[in-house]
Amino acid sequence: MSLGIELDRPRRALGRAIGNGIRCRCPRCGAGKLYRGYLKVVDSCDMCGEDLSHARADDFPPYIAIFIVGHVLVGWMLHAEMSGPVDPMFYVWTMIPMAVLLPLALLPSIKGAVVGLQWANYMHGFDPSHDDPASPDRL
Repeated sequence: MSLGIELDRPRRALGRAIGNGIRCRCPRCGAGKLYRGYLKVVDSCDMCGEDLSHARADDFPPYIAIFIVGHVLVGWMLHAEMSGPVDPMFYVWTMIPMAVLLPLALLPSIKGAVVGLQWANYMHGFDPSHDDPASPDRL
């Protein structure tokens, strides 16, 4: 019984690919840069030549960043409230900047991890045996 899954393609190390992505490096070789800007993925790795133009992380990295930062800030808020009376300005001067800066600091690593996940699992155009439905040639 076939589910349409090709088993003859080489396995890619998922953990290594995600780890390379967290370090903002190419998921294949871990040496080349993953970004040419803040969050703009390079078209191909300058070290190994891997085509990375197929990366489609879209909205998943911000969801992960919001989830992580939300838990950190709520934990910090609960700790502050349980420690004693808290001046409301404490939240203005600490929580609001952290709610803005922490996701911005986490986004490149989280997006890199998502790109590594996609590459390791042959997702979103990283499978050479399938056409990318989002490629401009198909539109």
